Amino acid sequence: MEIETARPYFFGDIGCWSERTEVHKAASEGHAAQLQQLIQNGASVNIVAVDSITPLHEACERGQTQCVRLLLDAGAHVDARNTDGSTPLCEACSVGSFDCVRMLLEHGAKVNPTLSSRTTSPLHEACMGGNADVVRIMIAKGASLEAYDLYYGTPLHVACANQRTDCVKALLNAGAKVNYARLHKTALHHAAKVKCVDMIEMLVEFGANVFAKDKNNKKPIDYTEPGSAAALCLEFYENTPLSLQQLSRVALRTMLGTRALEVVVQLDIPKQIISFLCYH
Repeated sequence: MEIETARPYFFGDIGCWSERTEVHKAASEGHAAQLQQLIQNGASVNIVAVDSITPLHEACERGQTQCVRLLLDAGAHVDARNTDGSTPLCEACSVGSFDCVRMLLEHGAKVNPTLSSRTTSPLHEACMGGNADVVRIMIAKGASLEAYDLYYGTPLHVACANQRTDCVKALLNAGAKVNYARLHKTALHHAAKVKCVDMIEMLVEFGANVFAKDKNNKKPIDYTEPGSAAALCLEFYENTPLSLQQLSRVALRTMLGTRALEVVVQLDIPKQIISFLCYH
């Protein structure tokens, strides 16, 4: 008699999710009462489905706070990794679930898990998700500001590339290296590419080098459209003495508003830049 063997599963296999258990489903859908009953009836909270995904991964991915609490209290492995190397903390950070992140940290989740070529750190995920409160709690718990992702670089690069201004501010205030480069591309290159003036100004105030060149020999301004607000902002910083740059924007606007013509003549600042500074 032929013995039936389990069919192997592969990435992208359409039938792979048939492996999901009732525990996975309850955790993912936020059915806390059902999940609690399953646990009381002896269901394993650490059973893995395809790609080594645990119920805790699924609960965190959906921000299901009650289910996360039930799973952790029942002994779920807080640092379980799926086949991509992501932990439940990565998932919670990605969706910006502050309560889930806090619970995982309280149960000893690793803030800086070992990274592989396919893995980003929880802080990277938090910056992609854009929840500044999550970013701040991760930093407070010792998340590495210079953790390196092979695609973007540091969390600061990720925050700038995804236009997460509040996260950029949190990272800079915590001491993130503003001129750290990935393939010679700095956070300022990313901010210029997404045309975010607020981020450009913030980065420059923290010492970003407006003349830094990436592997394509391009400066940040080369990623902007001529005449755009981002281009005018960077042009101002390239052509204005550092002593004047250090003035606050409010003071600078006041000065330009009262003696703009004099400043234009003395510093040879193009009039369109004066207009940008006065009205943006």
